[in-house]
Amino acid sequence: MNDFFNEAIWEQAWKEHGDSVINKMKKAGIEPARAFDHKARTFNEQSFNEEGRKRTSRIMNWLEGQGVRFDNASVLDIGAASGVFSVPFAERGADVTAVESSLPLIDLLKENITNFPQDQVKIVPERFEDIDVQAKGWSQAFDLVFLSMCPVIVDWQSVEKVLQCAREFCYISMPAGSTEISLMNEIWPLITDQPYRSKHMEFGYLLHLLYLKGYSYESLVTRETKTTEVSSEAALQDIMNWLRGHGQVPDDQKRKLITDYLEKAYPSGKVAIRQSGRYGKVLVRLHDESMYSGNGLKALS
Repeated sequence: MNDFFNEAIWEQAWKEHGDSVINKMKKAGIEPARAFDHKARTFNEQSFNEEGRKRTSRIMNWLEGQGVRFDNASVLDIGAASGVFSVPFAERGADVTAVESSLPLIDLLKENITNFPQDQVKIVPERFEDIDVQAKGWSQAFDLVFLSMCPVIVDWQSVEKVLQCAREFCYISMPAGSTEISLMNEIWPLITDQPYRSKHMEFGYLLHLLYLKGYSYESLVTRETKTTEVSSEAALQDIMNWLRGHGQVPDDQKRKLITDYLEKAYPSGKVAIRQSGRYGKVLVRLHDESMYSGNGLKALS
């Protein structure tokens, strides 16, 4: 039981966690910083369509409900993508520094911020992992540091680097469990003779270490589901990548087995894939640690 309250053991356990998002990407042959390059435009469209804007508003409304204010606030958006949050942050009056390393997403981000005054949204085209926070002058420089589903958080050391940039609040969202994909549930038993089982993810380490290290925070875990329709060819490619991420070598035999299954199960050539999972969100209070303060972000004078 003593180990449950031992910070060092939890930090080491997180470092050794084998089912991290980063590890799965690398097993699939995907460089995390380039993961969205090939689907940047599709991601952008999904981020700014009606449903995408509703998802964004739900997160921002939750933040405001915890006392976060955006008007005249400085916000560091890590893994900004095409501006899914940077744009609404700016719309609500924030000065945004958007860190993004994917060139296709950066191009889309530039398109999406053309209506804002110059420098209201400043783009930093670098990997956050490569940035020297002290040299950049970012230590406690931002009212809000925001990181949503970005594979920057890999251990406690990376959390500390993100927290170092925040003056008032730090928001981090991560998977709380492995993604459940309907097509994977269909294919996995054919490949392994075993049902596919969801696994716990790294969010548990984050919450427990924030607790052990004495931080004040609010957290939320929700289940989210979306359905997309893709071609059989795209579904095959996705399945092969998923298998790599789960330690399966996608050889010719597996490719044929999957191809035959898709032809029989989806004769129209269109595959509806339902993707669901548990996602964790945490807002760390670094200044006003009482839930009764209600001060939110202080406007800059």
